Amino acid sequence: QVQLVQSGGGLVQAGGSLRLSCVASGSIFRIIAMGWYRQAPGKQRELVATVNAGGGTNYADSVKGRFTISRENAKNTVHLQMDSLKPEDTAVYYCTSRLYTDSVSWDDYWGQGSQVTVSS
Repeated sequence: QVQLVQSGGGLVQAGGSLRLSCVASGSIFRIIAMGWYRQAPGKQRELVATVNAGGGTNYADSVKGRFTISRENAKNTVHLQMDSLKPEDTAVYYCTSRLYTDSVSWDDYWGQGSQVTVSS
Protein backbone atom coordinates (compact mmCIF):
# COMPACT_ATOMS: atom_id res chain seq x y z
CA GLN A 1 0.00 0.00 0.00
CA VAL A 2 1.27 3.45 -0.92
CA GLN A 3 0.15 6.78 0.51
CA LEU A 4 0.84 10.32 -0.59
CA VAL A 5 0.17 12.88 2.12
CA GLN A 6 0.12 16.56 1.24
CA SER A 7 0.63 19.61 3.41
CA GLY A 8 0.60 23.33 2.82
CA GLY A 9 -1.69 25.48 0.72
CA GLY A 10 -4.23 28.01 1.93
CA LEU A 11 -5.28 31.57 1.18
CA VAL A 12 -2.92 34.27 -0.02
CA GLN A 13 -3.16 37.63 -1.74
CA ALA A 14 -2.04 38.06 -5.34
CA GLY A 15 1.72 38.41 -5.51
CA GLY A 16 2.22 36.28 -2.43
CA SER A 17 3.82 32.89 -1.94
CA LEU A 18 2.81 29.45 -0.74
CA ARG A 19 4.59 26.12 -0.43
CA LEU A 20 3.16 22.66 -0.90
CA SER A 21 4.81 19.47 0.28
CA CYS A 22 4.04 15.81 -0.33
CA VAL A 23 5.48 12.70 1.31
CA ALA A 24 5.16 9.25 -0.21
CA SER A 25 5.21 6.27 2.13
CA GLY A 26 4.43 2.57 2.16
CA SER A 27 5.51 -0.24 -0.15
CA ILE A 28 7.84 1.79 -2.34
CA PHE A 29 10.55 0.02 -4.31
CA ARG A 30 11.65 2.91 -6.47
CA ILE A 31 10.16 6.29 -7.38
CA ILE A 32 10.31 7.20 -11.04
CA ALA A 33 8.88 10.70 -10.84
CA MET A 34 6.87 13.01 -8.63
CA GLY A 35 4.84 16.03 -9.52
CA TRP A 36 1.89 18.32 -9.10
CA TYR A 37 -1.37 18.76 -10.96
CA ARG A 38 -4.17 21.21 -10.29
CA GLN A 39 -7.87 21.44 -10.96
CA ALA A 40 -9.83 24.67 -10.93
CA PRO A 41 -13.63 24.71 -10.63
CA GLY A 42 -15.24 23.71 -13.90
CA LYS A 43 -11.91 22.87 -15.53
CA GLN A 44 -9.96 19.71 -16.25
CA ARG A 45 -7.03 18.66 -14.13
CA GLU A 46 -3.81 20.04 -15.59
CA LEU A 47 -0.11 19.44 -15.15
CA VAL A 48 1.75 22.01 -13.06
CA ALA A 49 5.24 20.56 -12.67
CA THR A 50 7.11 17.26 -12.49
CA VAL A 51 10.56 16.13 -11.38
CA ASN A 52 12.13 12.80 -12.27
CA ALA A 53 14.58 10.65 -10.34
CA GLY A 54 17.53 12.37 -11.96
CA GLY A 55 16.28 15.81 -11.01
CA GLY A 56 14.98 16.77 -14.43
CA THR A 57 12.02 19.12 -14.22
CA ASN A 58 9.08 20.06 -16.42
CA TYR A 59 6.72 23.00 -15.93
CA ALA A 60 3.48 24.21 -17.42
CA ASP A 61 4.04 27.39 -19.40
CA SER A 62 1.62 29.22 -17.12
CA VAL A 63 3.85 28.72 -14.05
CA LYS A 64 7.35 28.89 -15.51
CA GLY A 65 9.49 31.42 -13.68
CA ARG A 66 7.07 31.58 -10.75
CA PHE A 67 6.88 28.01 -9.39
CA THR A 68 9.76 25.78 -8.40
CA ILE A 69 9.51 22.03 -7.89
CA SER A 70 12.10 20.24 -5.79
CA ARG A 71 12.56 16.72 -4.53
CA GLU A 72 14.21 15.09 -1.52
CA ASN A 73 14.90 11.58 -2.77
CA ALA A 74 15.98 10.16 0.59
CA LYS A 75 12.70 11.30 2.14
CA ASN A 76 10.40 10.44 -0.81
CA THR A 77 9.27 14.05 -0.63
CA VAL A 78 8.42 16.65 -3.25
CA HIS A 79 7.84 20.36 -2.72
CA LEU A 80 6.24 23.05 -4.83
CA GLN A 81 7.29 26.61 -4.06
CA MET A 82 4.76 29.00 -5.56
CA ASP A 83 5.77 32.66 -5.86
CA SER A 84 4.13 35.64 -7.53
CA LEU A 85 0.79 33.92 -7.23
CA LYS A 86 -2.11 35.06 -9.40
CA PRO A 87 -5.87 34.65 -8.92
CA GLU A 88 -5.85 32.22 -11.86
CA ASP A 89 -3.62 29.90 -9.83
CA THR A 90 -6.61 29.22 -7.56
CA ALA A 91 -7.29 25.49 -7.67
CA VAL A 92 -7.06 22.24 -5.78
CA TYR A 93 -3.48 21.00 -6.13
CA TYR A 94 -2.75 17.28 -6.24
CA CYS A 95 0.55 15.55 -5.63
CA THR A 96 1.29 12.53 -7.80
CA SER A 97 4.00 9.91 -7.97
CA ARG A 98 4.81 7.23 -10.52
CA LEU A 99 6.61 4.46 -8.68
CA TYR A 100 7.51 0.81 -8.55
CA THR A 101 6.14 -1.25 -5.65
CA ASP A 102 8.46 -4.12 -6.63
CA SER A 103 10.97 -4.78 -9.41
CA VAL A 104 8.28 -5.06 -12.12
CA SER A 105 5.05 -3.44 -10.90
CA TRP A 106 4.50 0.31 -11.18
CA ASP A 107 1.52 2.62 -10.93
CA ASP A 108 0.51 6.24 -10.45
CA TYR A 109 -0.56 7.37 -6.99
CA TRP A 110 -2.27 10.59 -5.88
CA GLY A 111 -2.42 12.74 -2.78
CA GLN A 112 -5.59 13.97 -1.11
CA GLY A 113 -5.53 17.45 -2.66
CA SER A 114 -4.77 20.88 -1.19
CA GLN A 115 -6.80 24.02 -1.76
CA VAL A 116 -4.86 27.06 -2.94
CA THR A 117 -6.83 30.29 -3.13
CA VAL A 118 -5.33 33.53 -4.43
CA SER A 119 -7.33 36.67 -3.82
CA SER A 120 -7.05 39.75 -6.03
